[in-house]
Amino acid sequence: MIMAAPLAISLGDPAGIAPEVIAESWLRREEQALAPFFVVGGAGVLRAAAASREIDLPVVQISAPAQAAEVFGSALPVLGEEDCVPSFGNPNAQGAALALHSLTQATALALSGEAGGVVTGPIAKSRLAEVGFIQPGQTEFLADACGLPHDAAVMMLAGPSLRTVPLTVHEALAAVPALVTRTLIESKARIVARALARDFGLPAPRIAITGLNPHAGEDGRMGTEDRDVIAPAIAALLAEGLAVTGPHPADALFAAHARASYDVALCMYHDQALIPIKTLDFDQGVNVTLGLPIVRTSPDHGTAFAIAGKGTASAGAMIAAIRMAGECATRRAA
Repeated sequence: MIMAAPLAISLGDPAGIAPEVIAESWLRREEQALAPFFVVGGAGVLRAAAASREIDLPVVQISAPAQAAEVFGSALPVLGEEDCVPSFGNPNAQGAALALHSLTQATALALSGEAGGVVTGPIAKSRLAEVGFIQPGQTEFLADACGLPHDAAVMMLAGPSLRTVPLTVHEALAAVPALVTRTLIESKARIVARALARDFGLPAPRIAITGLNPHAGEDGRMGTEDRDVIAPAIAALLAEGLAVTGPHPADALFAAHARASYDVALCMYHDQALIPIKTLDFDQGVNVTLGLPIVRTSPDHGTAFAIAGKGTASAGAMIAAIRMAGECATRRAA
């Protein structure tokens, strides 16, 4: 098997829970069969975060990603000297600057091929904006770094029970109907199909597409978008040979028997996609960015400043994000 380069992990906001769950992920590397990884910056923060969980964390600072694999078995590799004073639960400009540096460097290493992919720790976007971050979020940052339009980077939430893709993401619910277009549905479905084939080993992924309205509109009695926009998009995708079905009433699509009939659900808006994944797989949910030339995953949770440094945050989603990035990177390397 061709092995991918080590994964680069961006630190996220050092005042949040990312440093401690990264430390625990390294501690559980063998138990969880994680691919080798290194963290960009924050050696002191990582040591302090590990101590808050009573983890004796050996850290070795490396000067090049290629050194990570040889270090990984006995210590957590950290690339570079950049660091800040630990301030768990109290985000500040110094920490935001470190988070932005870590994200920028980790992305560049994935683009150069020195890293097999990037796993991004959660950030506080308002804090990053104070130090020069101009994108709405990390997904858009990755798209810009790859030279792609923002709508070419597709968010997928993945867990052991379910994969979902929101067609529209951080939009007010009142704005969603006008944003649901045939072009957007067809474009995102194609990106999802290609990515699941390339990165997840599903050569003909089954895509279930939800309706927008209750009961998928009931043939226009509860809204016409399902009949006039979503159904024609599905017909066009079927004509291209994609394995798509729908529009499905969203209230029944996530029952256990229904989930067995598809590989991913393409949903019309944020909560339609995120409520089921967070209900079923909250501690193991992974945010995967599809459509990029690099592998990118992230735990599907935020900075959780309120519990940072208290030793109570679950590392499950970070472990799942690292595992998924390693699996995707290995498929691409092959």
